[in-house]
Amino acid sequence: MLILAIDTSAVASAALVSSEAPGSVVASFSTEDTRSHAEVLAPGIEEMLAGAGVTGKDIDALVVGVGPGPFTGLRSGIATARTLAFVWGKPLHGLVSLDAMALEVAESAAAVPEFLVATDARRKEVYWARYSLADGRLPVLEDGPHVSFAADLPDLPAFGAGAGLYADALKAHPDFAQEQPDALYLGKFALARLEAGNGLLDSTPLYLRESDAQVPGPRKRAL
Repeated sequence: MLILAIDTSAVASAALVSSEAPGSVVASFSTEDTRSHAEVLAPGIEEMLAGAGVTGKDIDALVVGVGPGPFTGLRSGIATARTLAFVWGKPLHGLVSLDAMALEVAESAAAVPEFLVATDARRKEVYWARYSLADGRLPVLEDGPHVSFAADLPDLPAFGAGAGLYADALKAHPDFAQEQPDALYLGKFALARLEAGNGLLDSTPLYLRESDAQVPGPRKRAL
């Protein structure tokens, strides 16, 4: 199975993962900028596919991170994934973006039985979720995702750029203090679940806040 994974919940990233590739990874790319998703995502995917010698016909399924994340960022990734899935006639699945970092933690030397993943939600808040690990299995989402002030999170080891921003309030792991959800781990998580016969989400975005943009009301007539 060959999966194209896309995530724009924080940075823009995409990856090709396959059950037949070493370590499941065929190719990947990721930016460091959290504000240029629309400009870099489509060209990055095109270049990645060309470099791997892959076309839409070769893709078996797509998976997209559905957040939580800011409106503009999530829209860029989800719209791109939906468009490609429609054009190629391929199934599209969704996955909580924080799951990607949970798997990265699980595959690292820093893994612990229970932990938090946190990303920057701005406004002095974080998007977060609580995970557990057992017997080498995939991380299990136990609670969340939520958006909260860092001081209100459970007292557990915390991983991710959100934890790094508020290391005074959280037990932030220093090796993950700058980490963001990455499509590479999102794809690996989705591949493992699909091969095990487990279902995924649809591509509905997880917006945990109301949009800042408001539809203007009717204009008043001048007297």
